[in-house]
Amino acid sequence: MQYKLSAPSIKNTGTIQLPASKSISNRFLMLNALSYSPYKIKNLSDSDDTAVMLGVLESDSTNFDVGAAGTSMRFLTAFLSKIVGEWTITGSERMKQRPIKILVDALNSLGAKIEYIEKEGYPPLRIFGSNLKGPELELPGNISSQYISALLMVGPTLEGGLKLTLTGDIISQPYIQMTLALMKEFGVSSDWKGNVITIPEKAYTPKEVTVESDWSASSYWYEIAALIPGSEFILKGLHRHSLQGDSNIQKIFTSLGVQTSFSNKGVTIKQVDEPAKKLKYDFISEPDLAQTVATTCCLLNVPFEFTGLQTLKIKETDRINALINELAKMGFKLTTNNVDNLIWDGEKIEVENKDIFIKTYKDHRMAMAFAPAVLKGFDIIIEEPKVVSKSYPKYWDDLKAIGVEMTE
Repeated sequence: MQYKLSAPSIKNTGTIQLPASKSISNRFLMLNALSYSPYKIKNLSDSDDTAVMLGVLESDSTNFDVGAAGTSMRFLTAFLSKIVGEWTITGSERMKQRPIKILVDALNSLGAKIEYIEKEGYPPLRIFGSNLKGPELELPGNISSQYISALLMVGPTLEGGLKLTLTGDIISQPYIQMTLALMKEFGVSSDWKGNVITIPEKAYTPKEVTVESDWSASSYWYEIAALIPGSEFILKGLHRHSLQGDSNIQKIFTSLGVQTSFSNKGVTIKQVDEPAKKLKYDFISEPDLAQTVATTCCLLNVPFEFTGLQTLKIKETDRINALINELAKMGFKLTTNNVDNLIWDGEKIEVENKDIFIKTYKDHRMAMAFAPAVLKGFDIIIEEPKVVSKSYPKYWDDLKAIGVEMTE
């Protein structure tokens, strides 16, 4: 399936009910299960990833397929390793290419028994659940925070608790801080000093909880606001003092001419200023925002130099090269060291095709970051548009509400 987008008449105002946070929803599901909670989580995300996690936790099966849900794969691997029984967990072809060895080695060192069914270091996995023992573990700090969060959440259930030492630079710190803060809501406090996180052995306490809206999803509306002169949108369900690191989107888009204010109605974003002449930013704490910001900068003709992108290569796709490939179709020539940066110095290349076919690579954020390019006169065709269901199922409906038209 493909969507051809057009924007014959765009509204520059509107109110958007953003989806619930996938990151918080998935952590709450884990903590709910670990606390044997009788309560249902309020405002749970309706994303594919959360549906997968919920399906596994409510299933009577011993064989699970999490599809493309990376968070579910990491969190559930840790969870199942402490649930007595024999389990298998697999995923999509892309999931089978996403490394999990660091997490498996860590769990096995705590007493788990996890085997690779196909390729060494990658899903699918066979897990023999058993009692796990801490207390000490050492991991590189520059790995995916999902590995670290998976271990932290099972930490209190280990004999002796968990003392986790993170070596080197620690990336995606806000996600680790979010995990620890949500664990505290379920009665388990932690101690994070320097590069050592200590968690006592302690039973979680069940609690009624509500999920806040998703700051990552808000980024596409910041992009839309930046591209429409004089625009003003109200985004509902966001918290001013959020646990989500992606709430830093406010700060980033100040440099791109968008102002943020809070009220009882929600978060109001306004296009008020000209964008900066150039943007430099380190995305080490907010890698999921990089696609949105890179695309916005190109569309606003703002050269940029982005760093801290090392985890983008092991996401749903290699997001660094996906951005280079798709932005080239629109005439923007980007470069990278192919490790952790992305640069556009303003160089443009001739575009051959009038219709711009945007490949999504089965990555929801590619579809949502590139769709607003229709607002700048590009004839955009989004391949596999339904991929947005991974995190923002109503994205296309919300775009229709401001006048973006789409035909299959």
